Amino acid sequence: MDKCYEGLDLYNFWEESEYAEKEYVCEPLTDELVQEIENELGYKLPSSYIELMKIQNGGFPKNTAVPCNEVTSWAQDHVAITGLLGIGKNKDWSLCGGIGSQFMIDEWGYPEIGVYICDCPSAGHDMVALDYREYGKNGEPEVVHVDQENDYKITFLASTFEQFIKSLKHDEDYE
Repeated sequence: MDKCYEGLDLYNFWEESEYAEKEYVCEPLTDELVQEIENELGYKLPSSYIELMKIQNGGFPKNTAVPCNEVTSWAQDHVAITGLLGIGKNKDWSLCGGIGSQFMIDEWGYPEIGVYICDCPSAGHDMVALDYREYGKNGEPEVVHVDQENDYKITFLASTFEQFIKSLKHDEDYE
């Protein structure tokens, strides 16, 4: 593992869940699969996303609250995520799966700003995305919250995927 996530125990990152195993956790990641998914999506995935998915390819993180500086439909100071979509296509909740990134754009009308990587407890009414608008399809995307219930309002969450992961807090921190 390279220098990503310094100080973060990625082997203790994921919540054990039979549902996540069934619906989110994809096959072990290979370089060939990453290339195939990137080609299908049309975006280069951040190396920090790929690194995390090499440990477990999708699922439910233990920490699911994402701090933000704007009010969202979820809360005054944070958004919640349910799961991180794996790099694959064989699970519904994977990047190229049946309920993956392109489905959210085509069927739910989400803006074409990049790759939708996290679902939220609202069952599709808000998502977290890698936002490539600033640096292009091969650049390092920002991470944003997109709120379908609020006219697809985009709220900045983190400058990089690694910062996004490091920012995650336990939901009890906000109760």
